[in-house]
Amino acid sequence: MESRFRDLLSEAVQIADEYRADFGAALKPPPAVTAFRYKATAKLKAKKPAGKGKPPAASERTTPKAEPPAAKPNPKVSGLQKRLATAKKKLEDAKAGGATTRPYEDKVYEIEDELCLAMQA
Repeated sequence: MESRFRDLLSEAVQIADEYRADFGAALKPPPAVTAFRYKATAKLKAKKPAGKGKPPAASERTTPKAEPPAAKPNPKVSGLQKRLATAKKKLEDAKAGGATTRPYEDKVYEIEDELCLAMQA
């Protein structure tokens, strides 16, 4: 019985990850479930090949080039992205709760518009 329980929980976690990857929102458990926590993985890592192969000869090796540091993101854009994520979460919560979604949809639209304008500048 315990192994079946663990299998079902593993499957639930997998489904929740797939849903989040496909739709960008987290699934909400039914009201009867009060505590179901898991750590969501950011991205699935690709498996490395088993054999390393032969190392390159000294003449084939190249020195790693120093890449210029990445440009700092615009603080206005990052702030808008955070506001957009919060607004989208509130919209999803409203949809799940059956509340009126129009004000949240409008807010998401406004923030997306501001974000586009900020990225063009």
